[in-house]
Amino acid sequence: MNSTVDARGLSCPQPVLMTMDEIKKVVKGEIVVLVDTDTSKENVSRAAQSNGWLVKDVQEEGEGYRVIFTKEIVK
Repeated sequence: MNSTVDARGLSCPQPVLMTMDEIKKVVKGEIVVLVDTDTSKENVSRAAQSNGWLVKDVQEEGEGYRVIFTKEIVK
């Protein structure tokens, strides 16, 4: 399952909280998080990684970032 969290224009901790809400809904697949500050990029990355998600890619997009996380279920 793929989903997108648009947290642009929001200050911390809101982007992290939104990302964590999405992580609770998505068991595996890909989550794209859109943020517009370095701090939010770092904080959402740390939060996702601490919950078993991998940072697949970080792309500069306009004045912000597109951070892509992935997770697969390992049996």
